[in-house]
Amino acid sequence: MALAETLADLQSRRGSEVHVSEWLTVTQAMIDDFARATRDQQWIHVDPKRAATESAYRGTIAHGYFTLSLYPYLRGLVDESRPLFPGVRSIINYGINKLRFPGAVPSGSRIRARCRIMEAQETKNSIELVEEYTVEVEGQSRPACVAECIMRLYF
Repeated sequence: MALAETLADLQSRRGSEVHVSEWLTVTQAMIDDFARATRDQQWIHVDPKRAATESAYRGTIAHGYFTLSLYPYLRGLVDESRPLFPGVRSIINYGINKLRFPGAVPSGSRIRARCRIMEAQETKNSIELVEEYTVEVEGQSRPACVAECIMRLYF
């Protein structure tokens, strides 16, 4: 599909939910790996014993930025066998307009993403796509993350 066709398709779906991911269990091992990679070893994330007694959550929780960083995976952007947009040769994360972490992701909980198209426009021989990325936590009414993620689609 060419740039113009993809752009028209995306613009016609503005405001529509375009993706709901499968559920993903966030394990303590995943949280610990993220903590090591970012050097954020705050006890609320990595000390289950202390978090069980001192945290309002009664256990460890995932870093907000870990939840955000799952966007490419939960959105299906990293599966080369199933391209998200036909004809697109690369997708680049360009930025975030707005980001909030209204709820927590307790270790062991299941999350999924819901994505809604907010805007699509042609920019520098690419499409700039803005999606609302909302992360639900199974059994919770408040989302863990709501972000306006910007990607560039290159043909």
